[in-house]
Amino acid sequence: MEKPFVVDRTKYSAQNPLIIAELGTSHGGDLNKARELAAAAATAGASCIKLQMVFADEILHPKTGEVTLPGGRIGLYDRFKQLEMPFDFYVKIKEYIESLGLLFLCTPFGLKSAQMLRELQPKIVKIASPELNFTALLQEIAQWGLPVLLSSGVSTLGDIEEALGIFETRDQAVSLLHCVTAYPAPETDYNLRVLKSLGSVFGVSTGVSDHSLDPELVPALAVSQGAAVIEKHFCLSRDDPGLDDPIALPPSEFTSMVRAIRHAAERGTEETISVLQSERGAAMVEAVLGNGIKILAPSERENYRRTNRSIHALRDIHPGEIITADDFAVLRTEKILRPGLSPSWGNILPGRKVRQFIPTGEGIRVEDI
Repeated sequence: MEKPFVVDRTKYSAQNPLIIAELGTSHGGDLNKARELAAAAATAGASCIKLQMVFADEILHPKTGEVTLPGGRIGLYDRFKQLEMPFDFYVKIKEYIESLGLLFLCTPFGLKSAQMLRELQPKIVKIASPELNFTALLQEIAQWGLPVLLSSGVSTLGDIEEALGIFETRDQAVSLLHCVTAYPAPETDYNLRVLKSLGSVFGVSTGVSDHSLDPELVPALAVSQGAAVIEKHFCLSRDDPGLDDPIALPPSEFTSMVRAIRHAAERGTEETISVLQSERGAAMVEAVLGNGIKILAPSERENYRRTNRSIHALRDIHPGEIITADDFAVLRTEKILRPGLSPSWGNILPGRKVRQFIPTGEGIRVEDI
């Protein structure tokens, strides 16, 4: 039997899934739009509204590269700087979300945003896939004793085991969200039988953070495989300028997803699969279910170690210099920089002598020290 995910005394399971509308930063800093998004998601059937607490310096280096948006090319770091919001913005949107009777959920990306989020006294917290290996952030969150959602996109079994080990001795609920870190992610990359495998191996509740475009296929089949949590990006329109709006569900499609999830919860595993096989074809359903073996999905393999966190230089560091804690940060590599050492090196890197020149922004490697 799958383990439920408990939040504020409510047990979420495949019979009663927690349905998360991921607003991310699609509000663009406009509180009125954030409220409009939250209200529309509530009407569409969400039980939880999620945002992201962004501070560019704790996510990316300024030299990380560019992204193409409807307005043209812009530095990814610069785009994240535009999305930084004051504390009061989150206070007001949290109050509004809770006034709708929904759970407020937010993702911190570093210790600064984590400390700010803690001041909001959330009932639940989410760690995004790129931060699954951010040791210091996980250690901070583990001290809060709150229910935690851990996204596991672009990760290996070893990565997941290390992350869950940080929460192992804590008396808190943890749900592992299977994810494919591609935008959009092909439905056939989801390998949803892995949910039962992960739940059995790690003894935790499981769910899915879905980046596919189909509103029903992955969410319904995930519930058939025991998912207690379904997360999907939400937008008012895919033509809106948010970073994730092109792969998000507008209200009508989100409503369709919620309906499919509820039907799957009522029908159970065999009937859900049978119905979807008749509607979508047996071959498609089998491809989405996969073999249950946890591997990097084809669409996310190239992102491994680039989307994840690693140690990057914050200045030009020359041969013979001694590295200090101020010389580096744990960041996403992303577009054009090289990956560096694992975040777990953060406590042992200070005091090391540099062998060869390390340009600012680049990952610090073993051969560099």
